[in-house]
Amino acid sequence: MKNLRGKWLALLCLLPFALFFVAFQIAPLILVAINSFKTSEGWGIGNFTAAFSSPFYLQAIKHSLEVAFWSSFFGIAIAIIGSYSLRQIDSKLRDFVMAFANMTSNFAGVPLAFAFIILLGFNGALTILLKQLGIIEDFNLYSKTGLIVLYTYFQIPLGVMLLYPAFDALRVDWRESASLLGASNWQFWRHIGLPVLMPALLGTFVILLANALGAYATVYALTTGNFNILPIRIAAMVSGDIFLDTNMASALAMILVGLMTLITLVHQWILRRSYHVSR
Repeated sequence: MKNLRGKWLALLCLLPFALFFVAFQIAPLILVAINSFKTSEGWGIGNFTAAFSSPFYLQAIKHSLEVAFWSSFFGIAIAIIGSYSLRQIDSKLRDFVMAFANMTSNFAGVPLAFAFIILLGFNGALTILLKQLGIIEDFNLYSKTGLIVLYTYFQIPLGVMLLYPAFDALRVDWRESASLLGASNWQFWRHIGLPVLMPALLGTFVILLANALGAYATVYALTTGNFNILPIRIAAMVSGDIFLDTNMASALAMILVGLMTLITLVHQWILRRSYHVSR
């Protein structure tokens, strides 16, 4: 009876969270999914057909995937090096870097866009300095390359915070044992280090992809909505900057959800495959 009361008490404490989750996560998603099948002619898949047959919307999907993938790739690569390096330094410096990463992971939106304009805009301080040193000839912050650089910046702190605890799984005696058996650094990371870290690496990469795919405020503040990616297109149709079409916006939002679902399924498949191989 005591265990049963404890379970009911736990469920009762969970109820507010469950109501909040249903009201602000599940219900809006269902409403968006329903609206995505509404057209001016009735119900159907006309919005999805129009989205996948329009070069304009296909370009938005392509740009979103390219910016999200490359910023996540560069972000996680730098985060891996940073997280591993943090394990080797003094604890006070490590605590400072982690606190700084926690702060900068929330530095996004308009302030981040403004900071990058000052640094890397056409007349930015860093842009002018690099030109004078002959390192670059020209750099366009408002292009796809510029957005990848901008996105990579706010991906790195998040990647470090997610990957840093994963390095606790690598025990020091594993490295020493591998060295005693004649394994090189590459062999240790190839056969021991990377397989152990792989679930955390893949999970972090998926989170970074989701973070980049859904980013809106930063790219809007930087380009004032002139760069064609899915969040910009969705917001334009909802706010009515060009024309109001909430049903098409819902269809584009479901395409964005579908892309993330596909990425998550591939992530789970790779994890299951690597688990079976390791066994």
